[in-house]
Amino acid sequence: MKVLLLGANGQLGWELKRTCPQGIILTTCDYPKIDFLSTTSIITCIETTQPDWIINAAAYTAVDKAEEERETADRINHTAVRQIAGLCRKNNIRLIQISTDFVFNGKAHRPYLPQDTPDPISVYGKTKLKGEQAVLEILKDDAAIIRTAWLYSSHGANFVKSMLNFFETKSELNIIDEQIGSPTWAHGLAHVSWKAMDKNLTGIHHFTDAGIASWYDFATAIQEDALSLNLIQKEIPITPIPASQYPTPAERPFYSVLDKRSLWQTLDLKPVHWRKQLRSMLKEL
Repeated sequence: MKVLLLGANGQLGWELKRTCPQGIILTTCDYPKIDFLSTTSIITCIETTQPDWIINAAAYTAVDKAEEERETADRINHTAVRQIAGLCRKNNIRLIQISTDFVFNGKAHRPYLPQDTPDPISVYGKTKLKGEQAVLEILKDDAAIIRTAWLYSSHGANFVKSMLNFFETKSELNIIDEQIGSPTWAHGLAHVSWKAMDKNLTGIHHFTDAGIASWYDFATAIQEDALSLNLIQKEIPITPIPASQYPTPAERPFYSVLDKRSLWQTLDLKPVHWRKQLRSMLKEL
């Protein structure tokens, strides 16, 4: 089976490459090999590859910068996705589209179900939702959308690696404690993506690691495990603060926990707590 991976240089793309199952002929594309701002580039990449499946892990993910670069964010997260979906329809290709918890407003008091009504509060979230809508409109039952959250990996830039750097370079940290979500190791999401393909998954689904945390909880856990693994040499104070003390250009959802139970059941997955996954990733480092 021929699979085209878009966004191959990102942390999920990297994990998808190293977890690729036997029997898959994997072609990878990312900038500069493909320019998601160029219709011609997208057409050339897909029509010359002629895959059976596309996994689109490419996205404009600079949440704060998107507030200023609205057109670029929309072009990558929405317009390019619409074009990819159209080419999938034209060439009889199945699609897995990776999306985000940012399609919700964060005002819920229970984990968000896949069928809950989205209400994004940032440019990033709005453009990702428009991408989802384009996929469903064009491909209907020939695509799966997998929403995820708080992604990290041993590859690329992310919260975990930023914290490890701060623990070595700063004397103390202030971390927001009132935004709640589920940290997710991209390695696990990669395995789920391949399994979703094997099962011909369709529709909207949620996947993160099990359990919940605030950013403060997450940072504290990273420091604790990093110390035990000798990744850092000293412990520094971490102080919980409200979001109002750390204003950002983009508004972020206060509660973005995703309900994964339907996907766990559909793919026969055993939930793995985010603390266990975090330690596995840190052991790689």
